[in-house]
Amino acid sequence: MKLKTGDKVVVIAGANKGKEGKITHVLENRVVIEGVNIVKKHIKPKNNNGTGEIREVEAPIHVSNVMLIDPKTKKATKIKYDFDKNGKKIRIAKKSNEKID
Repeated sequence: MKLKTGDKVVVIAGANKGKEGKITHVLENRVVIEGVNIVKKHIKPKNNNGTGEIREVEAPIHVSNVMLIDPKTKKATKIKYDFDKNGKKIRIAKKSNEKID
């Protein structure tokens, strides 16, 4: 997968199309984005005296529905790989040829 935790992405498909945020978790082929795809989760009561609750949590989105935001142009871009002079593999934004940290 070309996306990593901390990358700023935009949702390109689905009910949350157009929303932007940072990736907080990377799962196998899904990502959790901060403040995007909020769902209500019902929690059952624990013990005899506990009360249940309804929490709002961020649900994962499939990686094919998000794109990285180019650091220079601030628009959605694809990612390509290249090697620096030390032979280390680096990610590069296709729109601006800018290195992605």
